[in-house]
Amino acid sequence: MPLRAISRDAKVRVLFIEDSPEDAELIRFQLEDAHLNAEYLRVEDEEGLREALAGFKPDIVLSDLSMPGFSGHDALQIVREHSPQVPFIFVSGTIGEDVAVAALREGASDYILKHSSARLPAAVERALREARTEAERQRAERELMRTQRLESLSLLAAGLSHDLRNILQPLLIVPDLIAQRSDDPRLKQLAAVVAECGRRGHEMAESMLSFVRGSRRASERFRIADLFRAVELLLKGSLPRTVEFEQKLEDPDVELHGNYTELQQCLLNLCLNSVQAMPSGGRLELTAGVRGERVVLVVADTGVGMDEHTLAQLFTPFFTTKSDGTGLGLVSCRRIIEGMGGQISVASRPGEGTRFEMLLPLPSEPVDEEPGMAPVVPGQGERILIVFRDGTRLSLLGNALASQGYAPELASDGAAALRVFAESGEPDVVVVDNSIALFPAAALLSTMYESGYRGPAILVGDGGKAFDRSVLPDGVVLEMLPQPLDMHRLFAAVAEVLSRRSAR
Repeated sequence: MPLRAISRDAKVRVLFIEDSPEDAELIRFQLEDAHLNAEYLRVEDEEGLREALAGFKPDIVLSDLSMPGFSGHDALQIVREHSPQVPFIFVSGTIGEDVAVAALREGASDYILKHSSARLPAAVERALREARTEAERQRAERELMRTQRLESLSLLAAGLSHDLRNILQPLLIVPDLIAQRSDDPRLKQLAAVVAECGRRGHEMAESMLSFVRGSRRASERFRIADLFRAVELLLKGSLPRTVEFEQKLEDPDVELHGNYTELQQCLLNLCLNSVQAMPSGGRLELTAGVRGERVVLVVADTGVGMDEHTLAQLFTPFFTTKSDGTGLGLVSCRRIIEGMGGQISVASRPGEGTRFEMLLPLPSEPVDEEPGMAPVVPGQGERILIVFRDGTRLSLLGNALASQGYAPELASDGAAALRVFAESGEPDVVVVDNSIALFPAAALLSTMYESGYRGPAILVGDGGKAFDRSVLPDGVVLEMLPQPLDMHRLFAAVAEVLSRRSAR
């Protein structure tokens, strides 16, 4: 029976370990008659075998058992050490049953007698098929492990993001209170710096989730010059004296529209990789220019460079060349660039350095600046029912509204809010966290309105949760505020809904 040509679409490499050229040629003719699409190489000693494994990279090895100065058993051991998955078949003039059994135990795929080699093509076909099946199984197993690790990362990111947002919330609330209670311009400037750090930290916590779920984060318009300046400041502590850093910016006024924090994270990651690729020093360049309708950002170094094998896997999750690396940095960079509608490419050669190029679209039109908010109107003792699941944020919000002249009443979940409502009567405004778990926001507000409450409500939204307005009666005054919660927005929203209630 002729060999089914399992390799007609892809040529296989067959390595002979054989001291007799004539015997190797006969085996080759037999395989060619069976229509095996193959490339052949013959070696007869250990040195030739090791060179063939490194350079020829065989898909299957056919070996004699006894050769002058070299044993087939030694050859099998060398092949197994170098390429454990490559099929190895003994093709020998004489082989005893005990020797054949020992060979199979050592890892040989099969054994064939030269004077009875009719089943050689079938044995080669089976060995190649099994090797291919095993390779597919291992590939599927690796992909499954990667998927499981990504799922674990998603759960970790979700929990960590939630905790970080809670920790950062005071940085978003307290600076507004400080700025409103002081006329000192220096104190107001410091408060603004703290608030900006809180907003940036909140964005970074959110971006952990976007790595897995792929959602787009808030965008803003910013100058590339400001972005480069921030990257340089963050890079200073990690820049050795042996590395020369230079920025080149064709036009300082060029702008981008996207997530500033994520792009800063991307450029910093690429720059730190470049620094690590220059252990003996070198040159790091961060440049920006305009090419047609696109902005070109480049991070280039004169480091050790990368070979083709590394380049091919560079954006594969969990692939890393660092002993302490996670293999997620460059994957995150590509996600950030593609999320902004751009492209990222890399060129590198061993010993010559690496160049990352990012193409990002120019903003098509100016983004309108947010209109200035009206001055905050102080309260007159109105009762504000605040429902937040996090105790720290609940306390801060209560103190903030009390400082504005309101009378806050605090509840950590929907059930507690209903008890306050039943005991204290109807509040003037309800402020509800949309992410409360026990008796969620929709159920709480629906129950309150069914029980006679007719006042306004302010829902502090969580980007991952939608709110069904159909559960509320027609005509209800409902305002929605995004996360992170800005205190000036909250004060303005409370004053607005109270004025609308008075006008009814």
